[in-house]
Amino acid sequence: MKDHPSVKVRGFGLALSTAFIMGCATHTANVQEASTAKVALAPTADESALQETKSEPLESDTQIVKTGAEATARELTDGTQSDLVIQHPPLSQTLGELEMLAVDQNPQLVKLYQEYNAASARSHYVNKLPDPKLGANVFGDPIQTASGSQRAVLSASQAIPWLGKLNAEEQRACFEAFAVRADYLSERLRVIAAVRTGWYRLYVIDQQIATATANQELLKSLIDVANAQVATGTATQGDVLLGTLELSKLEERLLTYRKLRVAMQAEVNRLVARDADLAVLPPEELEIKFPDISAPQIYQSAIDSQPEIQAAQLRTQATRWGIEVARLSRRPELTLSANYFFTDNNRPPSNLYKVGQDPWSLGAQVSIPLWKEKYDALENEATWKHLASNYSEQDLLDRYDALITELLAEARRAEETAVLYKETILPQARQTLRADQESYSRGSVEFDRVIRDYRNLLTLELGYHQAIGELAISLTQLSRVAGEDFSLSNVPVVPALPGEN
Repeated sequence: MKDHPSVKVRGFGLALSTAFIMGCATHTANVQEASTAKVALAPTADESALQETKSEPLESDTQIVKTGAEATARELTDGTQSDLVIQHPPLSQTLGELEMLAVDQNPQLVKLYQEYNAASARSHYVNKLPDPKLGANVFGDPIQTASGSQRAVLSASQAIPWLGKLNAEEQRACFEAFAVRADYLSERLRVIAAVRTGWYRLYVIDQQIATATANQELLKSLIDVANAQVATGTATQGDVLLGTLELSKLEERLLTYRKLRVAMQAEVNRLVARDADLAVLPPEELEIKFPDISAPQIYQSAIDSQPEIQAAQLRTQATRWGIEVARLSRRPELTLSANYFFTDNNRPPSNLYKVGQDPWSLGAQVSIPLWKEKYDALENEATWKHLASNYSEQDLLDRYDALITELLAEARRAEETAVLYKETILPQARQTLRADQESYSRGSVEFDRVIRDYRNLLTLELGYHQAIGELAISLTQLSRVAGEDFSLSNVPVVPALPGEN
């Protein structure tokens, strides 16, 4: 069977267009995505794929933009050398980027922000009048009147509450919405502080792992010295066994640190709402300077800027307007109504009245607040809520006062401990270990004394990094309590608030 000429033409055109497109792809100057480069890793099990790529050589002088993680294909099927770039998300972010992710993606923050939007929307309708009512009544047996038979009546009514009560409800709803917004801001500070705390704890764990790894090398060198002493007959095999035991204990400690790091990394990733196994890399060095602040300054800053305290104050104001709403509930409610009666023209003409004319009427109703005990109970309920809110606010202020004193004392202790470790204790411990190492090599001291010095040095080095981390965490919590950041090293500025509708 012969092919139709049009089929041949279309096939030839398709082949030319394919060759033109593929030729343009191979001469692109800057390749930014791996999917645009038709390359294959060699060796590979799929020989047919190799045959397809042979017809598409890459130019050797092509510049490849490298972003993210990279995989290299050094030898292509045609013998040329090139790099294959595989796009991946960044392996880790800085502390500021993690905070931005947490502010944008943390589920609790998103929930609170939506609750604030809902409370804000409520304040826009609570002061509005109720919907009017429209009714119709059809008589089964028409009402017979002199002007005609009335078959139906159409009525409309509008309830008008006391306008002062509507205004009070609007004020209460506004303060409640502002309180929810303050809850969002308070939770935002808490999430940012939690991200920073996790980041600092990861720094401490990484330093502990690095210290333990370095001490492994030191311990191996001590074991080598002990083996040399055993060979010369100046030490026993027990020294080597003691060193090996310490090495095993150190390996166990490293396993614990690595487990803690996985757990802390997962917690930080949870706060930023992403996969738990994504890498979080803290800095290799951390320098935290103690700011020149006092407890009264932090307390005053908390009163002025702490959203949790502001939320309590706003709720107190909302309950104050709740008392006003309860008081104005005693006021009567007015209802206006209008009625229209449909009348048939089924009577003989009369000079006294118009036959078939539809009558209408206007009316007004007023509620009578007779039940004094009911309204007294409403007002008492609102008053007790207001008093409870006042005491809740005072309790919150007292707790913040105590918390500030505690955190400030902890920060100063951590700073003094870190300085003591760095300037006094650690140099002395290192000097003691070096002296006993030299003495052991001469046979002057026992090996267990060298091991004891090693243990002391390891404990002190770990304690130094722990003190640095505790200082950073204490100052982070102080910043959260104060509601504003202090001027600390390695601490980014708190991310800006999201745009509000």
